[in-house]
Amino acid sequence: MKQPPRRLRRLLIASGAVGALTLGALTVLPTANAMAATGCSVTYTTNSWSGGFTASVTVTNLGDPVNGWTLGFSFPDSGQRLTQGWSATWSQSGSSVTAQSASWNGSLGTGASTNIGFNGSFTGANPAPSAFTLNGTVCTGSTTPTTPPPPTTPPPTTPPPTTPPPVGQTPVAINGQLRVCGVNLCNQYGRPIQLRGMSSHGIQWFGNCYNNASLDALATDWRADLFRIAMYVQEQGYETDPAGFTNRVNNLVEEATRRGMYAMIDFHLLTPGDPMFNLERAKSFFAAVSARHAAKNNVIYEIANEPNGVSWSTIKNYADQVIPVIRANDPDAVVIVGTRAWSSLGVSEGASHTEIVNNPVNASNVMYAFHFYAASHKDNYRAEVERAAARLPLFVTEFGTVDYTGDGGVDLTSSTQWLDLLDRLKIGYANWTFSDKAEGSAALRPGTCNGSSYTGTSMLTTSGAFMRERIRTPDNFPTS
Repeated sequence: MKQPPRRLRRLLIASGAVGALTLGALTVLPTANAMAATGCSVTYTTNSWSGGFTASVTVTNLGDPVNGWTLGFSFPDSGQRLTQGWSATWSQSGSSVTAQSASWNGSLGTGASTNIGFNGSFTGANPAPSAFTLNGTVCTGSTTPTTPPPPTTPPPTTPPPTTPPPVGQTPVAINGQLRVCGVNLCNQYGRPIQLRGMSSHGIQWFGNCYNNASLDALATDWRADLFRIAMYVQEQGYETDPAGFTNRVNNLVEEATRRGMYAMIDFHLLTPGDPMFNLERAKSFFAAVSARHAAKNNVIYEIANEPNGVSWSTIKNYADQVIPVIRANDPDAVVIVGTRAWSSLGVSEGASHTEIVNNPVNASNVMYAFHFYAASHKDNYRAEVERAAARLPLFVTEFGTVDYTGDGGVDLTSSTQWLDLLDRLKIGYANWTFSDKAEGSAALRPGTCNGSSYTGTSMLTTSGAFMRERIRTPDNFPTS
């Protein structure tokens, strides 16, 4: 529901981007300090859809330690092509494929493993490779199962968290796979629940804010149920590097999973407001991430952040084409569809939720997004949410405690009224933003993400302190 001025100001920010591993050129760079492997095994699993597939490759060094490695194999079918990869520099020449280690996973001791992966396309059959080499040595322990097990978590770019929530007490451990029941979001016991959490800022600008220390604090100090990963499509985002941004999103999903939080993948389209402009990008992106995370029970897909300037029928047309791409890989996950007029249910353009009620998306297990900014959107917006919540499953995937620009003073009175309403209706929410941008909606003081301290309140803004206090109150998730 924000208007473009807030987002346009974000273009001035150039710091905080996370480096991305992208699909390499059709030549393999020499591997520094590489040593011959004296034994290895490879496990190769795939998830396929029409014309495309995702492959997970686990490499185990059975010989002497290596410092830098190159994995090689050949596609058995001439129609198989590598399209994008992660956790290594990938290349293809003819049928031959190579993956060169990244800086953080190049050292493999005896018995050590690493997981890498890629997306591919095929025009004929899609058989698995039968032979792999590691630094030129044939991996005699190769296995190629035809039925994929749950995806192996790729190695993080940073050490695992030191203070994970207690096992069995995390939001995901308690609630499991979510589903839509009536107008509510329900847990594995079929009971309505409310998820409360935070949204990232654009990961192209504030990637340094999402590290082990900050995500530990979000999970254990804030006690958040949810981490929303905002991946802009334009504005220096996904369209500039599809493989790299897909990799960043995948890594952050793994980090949320490791901490027992739900991960919301936000396809953050804003300008242009017509989602059909990004239809093919959306299909490619959601095919990749849904295949990667299909076996997880904590991933929620938000397919259109803030459509604007278009009718609900246009948004529905987009959703009716994107949702089947996700369902082909992940039939159980909850999908959230953006609504008219910056996800205001149409209110900001004089419409209402009834246009959705009269023409819903052609899919089950779907919710509809609502966004607000507390200092700008007050009683008439709250009244519309109250009416809509009786007929539609809603999720507030983004809101701010300030005005629609994302800046200005915190309106604690309106923010409290909003959250009290959402609590009463059991509508989940993600607050904008868990970042240190110099604007009123940011939870962290400017410069916080250059340090390592994220617990407590000393580094929080007025908005951050308010939101931490609201989120960390007990969830009391029903289990019977």
